[in-house]
Amino acid sequence: MAKRRTKTRTHIRASNATAKGKNGVKTMSRSPKSMVIRIGAGELGSSVSQLVKDVRLMMEPDTASRLKERRANKLKDYTTMAGPLGVTHLVLFSRSSKGKINMRLALTPRGPTLHFKVENYSLCKDVAKALKHPRGGGQNHRTPPLLVMNNFNSPNADENSQVPKRLESLVTTIFQSLFPPISPQATPLSSIRRVMLLNRELPSSLSANEQDSYILKVRHYAITTKKTGIPRRIRRLDPTEQRHKDKKGLPDLGKLEDVADYLLDPTGAGYASASETELDTDAEVEVTGSATKKVLNKRDLLRLKSGETKPEKVPEKSNVEKRAVKLVELGPRMKLQLMKVEEGLCEGRIMWHSFISKSDKEIKAMDETWNRRRKEKEARKKEQKENIERKKKEKANGKSNGENAAADGEDESMDEDDEWDSDDLEEDSDVGQDEL
Repeated sequence: MAKRRTKTRTHIRASNATAKGKNGVKTMSRSPKSMVIRIGAGELGSSVSQLVKDVRLMMEPDTASRLKERRANKLKDYTTMAGPLGVTHLVLFSRSSKGKINMRLALTPRGPTLHFKVENYSLCKDVAKALKHPRGGGQNHRTPPLLVMNNFNSPNADENSQVPKRLESLVTTIFQSLFPPISPQATPLSSIRRVMLLNRELPSSLSANEQDSYILKVRHYAITTKKTGIPRRIRRLDPTEQRHKDKKGLPDLGKLEDVADYLLDPTGAGYASASETELDTDAEVEVTGSATKKVLNKRDLLRLKSGETKPEKVPEKSNVEKRAVKLVELGPRMKLQLMKVEEGLCEGRIMWHSFISKSDKEIKAMDETWNRRRKEKEARKKEQKENIERKKKEKANGKSNGENAAADGEDESMDEDDEWDSDDLEEDSDVGQDEL
C-alpha cells in the first residue's frame, strides 16, 4: 500500500506544537506559557473575576486569554492538561472562608508554589479613570512585556534572617521565568511595547508591623516614544505624531510678518499655552534607524566599472535619532504579601512561612514524616503496578486456557459424531441384508 503524502508547505503547525529534531526525538517549544485560573468560579465576585481578566491581558500573548472555568472544575483538571498544552505556570485566584483574596503562583509539573495574599488591587478601568489621557491596549499585547524587578535581593539578607537569601533567589527565578528572555543583540526595540514592574518594599521603608513581611507591588505600563529636538508646532504637522485635532481651527496669522514666528517662537506671538511652553521632561534615548543606500542600475554599474563616471559622494548622515520615552499605566495594580512557599504543586512540604516558625527539632520531625509518607506512596505505586501486571498475565493465561479447552471440546464432539455415524451405517447394512 502506498504511503500517504503529508502536506508541509500549506499546513503551518502551531507555535507550541511538537516537532521532530535531528535525531527524530519530539521536542516542544521552550517559550513559557501560563494559565490564570479562578478557583471556585462564581463564588469570587464580579470585581475579582474582572481582576482575573485584567491579569490575563497583562500576561498575553503566551496565556490562555479565553479560558472559561466551571464550578465543577478542580485543580487536578488544570494540572492534567498543563503537560499536553505546554503550560509552565499556573496563576490561581481564590477566596478564603474569611473573604480574603489569595493568589498562588505555581510551576508545573512539580512546583514549587508561592502563596500570596492580595492586600489591595485596582482594575484597569479604575486606572484609566484616574488618568487624564488614558491609553488603550491596541497592538501592544501581541508581544510579551519587559519584566523589570527592583529590590528582590536585599543586601543584608542571609540564611538566618526572617526572609532568607535562598527564598529571595527562588522568588527571583520564578518571576524571571514568567516571560521569554530578551536578547539585547537580537530583539528589535519595536517589539518591546509594555513594561511589567515588580517592586519589593524593603523592611527599612515599611511600618513596624510589616518589618518581617515580603511585599511586592505590581504595575503595568505601556511604552510611548516621540521625537525630540523639534518644536511642537512643527511636530504636529507630521501625520505619525498627530494626537489630537485642533478644535479651535486655524490661528489668525495676520499680525505676523513670517510664519516662522508662529512655528519657532510661539511665545513671542502670544499663541502658546502653558503646556506648550513646558520643556520635555521625559527620558531621552538614542535610537539607531535603518540607513538607506542608493541602488545603481545596470548602466551605471557598467559606467562605473569602465571608469567613465565617478560615484557621487553623498554626505554621510547620522541615522541616530533622539526619542523621548514615556510610560502610561495600563493596569492592573496589585499589592501582594508572600505568605508561604510549598515544595510541590499546591501540595507538599512547607519550605517557608511568614508567621509560623519551627525549631530544628520540629523541622527534623516534619522531614521524617514527609520521607515516610513518600516511601509509603512509592510502595503503594509499586504494589499497584505489580497487581496490574499480574492481572494482565492472568487474563492472558485464562484466555489461552479457554481457547485450548474450547478446541479440545470441539475435537471430542467430532470424534463422538464419527463413532455414531459408523454404528448407524452398520445397522443400516444389517437391515438391508435381512430384506434381501
